[in-house]
Amino acid sequence: MLYVQQSLGPGEEILAGTTFHWMYTVRAVFWILFGLALGIFIGSGAIWWVVSSKIRETYDDNMPPAMYDKAWHKIVMEYGGYQHILWQLHPMLRFSILGFFLLGLFLFAHLMIIKATTEIAVTNERIIYKKGLIARHVGEIGVDRIEGVSVSQGVWGRIWGYGTIIIRGMGVGEVILPDLIEEPIAFRKAIQEAKTLRDKAKTGSKESHEDF
Repeated sequence: MLYVQQSLGPGEEILAGTTFHWMYTVRAVFWILFGLALGIFIGSGAIWWVVSSKIRETYDDNMPPAMYDKAWHKIVMEYGGYQHILWQLHPMLRFSILGFFLLGLFLFAHLMIIKATTEIAVTNERIIYKKGLIARHVGEIGVDRIEGVSVSQGVWGRIWGYGTIIIRGMGVGEVILPDLIEEPIAFRKAIQEAKTLRDKAKTGSKESHEDF
């Protein structure tokens, strides 16, 4: 948490920090696999259409399965292999196959950059939420302005230990931290601890002034 450490004020200490759960990485990897699977599906469907159309033109439609397999292999060899069939497809089909894979790769990179550049921490004075690589966005809310903290967890979130943290603050409404946060219950306890420390510090300061 480089930014959080650099932004600490005098006497300010980090009580807890949190990051994304490993399920967030699973979500990112899913998009690569989804784009790859979609590209393979389109490519396989196009190859099947080309080869089966050629078989229907050349051979009898009612041939037995063994002969159909031989005819399939022969047609593929005549085209020069599956790769050559792909290269002979319509350019829009080829671009769509590549495009879906690149889209999955882009979404994976986008999510992983968010994970690598996001910092969430609670100190004895404030909650800090920083995100962004080049364009940086920093959100802060003072501990003394927090009215309540709630945690949203579905069934899988309860099982695997992730969720969404919602902070209600005076004058700022609801601040919703990113979903798939690791150990949200522990982070909420850290926020409550920070509020307790802040309240004790205020009470001690008030008593000192009254004694004076």
